[in-house]
Amino acid sequence: MLCLKIHEDDNIAIATQHLSPGKRVEMGGSEIEVRDDIAPFHKMALRRIGANEEIIRYGVPIGRSTQDIEPGAHVHLHNMKSSYIPTYLRSTNGFDATPCEVEEHDHR
Repeated sequence: MLCLKIHEDDNIAIATQHLSPGKRVEMGGSEIEVRDDIAPFHKMALRRIGANEEIIRYGVPIGRSTQDIEPGAHVHLHNMKSSYIPTYLRSTNGFDATPCEVEEHDHR
């Protein structure tokens, strides 16, 4: 298995191993040619995704495309904008945890 489509509404699949351009992946009875290098656990478009269209993973919208994305293309921050609640802040050094307040309760 080269990649996983988790939910029937997903328009992306998750690579289970490195995928190289030209590799052919069978998904749901159709074949998709990989267009880009896709690292394990990264997303690949299963169909053409138009600019500003929702990216659906696990049946849930996770962001919007910032440009047209062709089938077999790598889907990541270079061509989509995440709609996750910002639990992490993007920094030049990677990800920095966002501080949060934790309220402690005595459950005796």
